[in-house]
Amino acid sequence: MESTREAYGKALAFLGEHNKSLVVLDADLSKSTKSCEFAARFPERFFNVGVAEQNLIGIAAGLASCGKVPFANTFAVFASGRAYDQVRILVAYSQANVKVVGTHAGILTGEDGPTHQATEDIALMRALPNMTVVQPADGVETRLAVRAIADHKGPVYFRLVRAKLADVFDSSYKFELGKGVIARDGDDVAIVATGAMLHIALDAARLLESKKIAAAVINIHTIKPIDKSLLIKYAEKTGCMVCCEDHSIIGGLGSAVAEVLAQEQEHLIPIGFIGIRDVFCESGKAEELYKLHGLTAEGIAGAGERVIERKGGGINGFWLLDRLLSQAKGCEDWQAASFNQDAAQQHLD
Repeated sequence: MESTREAYGKALAFLGEHNKSLVVLDADLSKSTKSCEFAARFPERFFNVGVAEQNLIGIAAGLASCGKVPFANTFAVFASGRAYDQVRILVAYSQANVKVVGTHAGILTGEDGPTHQATEDIALMRALPNMTVVQPADGVETRLAVRAIADHKGPVYFRLVRAKLADVFDSSYKFELGKGVIARDGDDVAIVATGAMLHIALDAARLLESKKIAAAVINIHTIKPIDKSLLIKYAEKTGCMVCCEDHSIIGGLGSAVAEVLAQEQEHLIPIGFIGIRDVFCESGKAEELYKLHGLTAEGIAGAGERVIERKGGGINGFWLLDRLLSQAKGCEDWQAASFNQDAAQQHLD
């Protein structure tokens, strides 16, 4: 097991052997962000700017303007908070080829408390025009993502965590920016997860399976640009979704999914949200904080059962009726259309 930050450090050092334009910057946290792996092998291409996150981004933008590919590293809470103006203007607005790497994201940071728990960074970064936002789920995905974002021309925010995670994927895994991945298929509900929450989403799917509920699990490693076609496909297929993230439910993955479905989905479906409610979190062990805030397999499975119930009745309860009636529109055989209406009504009854 390894954390995504550890996998990142190794991948960055490996990539440095093959990409001589790659430069790495850090704000005096290289042992924590694991950029020290690159520094040890390529000291002439590593820059420690000290505890000066605004300068970190400014220097990175300058290096990008000279044709370098800078990876600027610090904690996620500092990358998205203390240096936000520089990220907004010098990187996003300028379309600089800078990779902003935020480690120690979410409440997996645990005992460091709310001052160091980035729970709104996705919302801030995905709101910026030109910014690509990526969060890998394990070491395998992290290594592939590092190469992909280095090859990508333009600003990237790369979100990593401190906690060690088991690998979900193996050496055959293919990574593509902007393309979601079906980690598990199912017809009854779609669980959409990102980062460390993918592991818990898969556990939730197994819990639901024990109740004869087939849950699909979708890994959204690229939160922006999000894979609209995959989300729409599974909204149609399952009729309900649950979004899971170690981030505020305001402006994060769940919001991005809801925006897509509200604007582009033909049929309204119920969506559940697992994440940090509108609060600052506490200091404590990561697993205890996850339980406190409902970021558990049981919490996800419960949300899945609730949205399944809602798609058969209630606020969005006419999803199936709407879907079947739309299929009947333009049908020359009125008896077939009537049959569809009757079948839908029987289901709702």
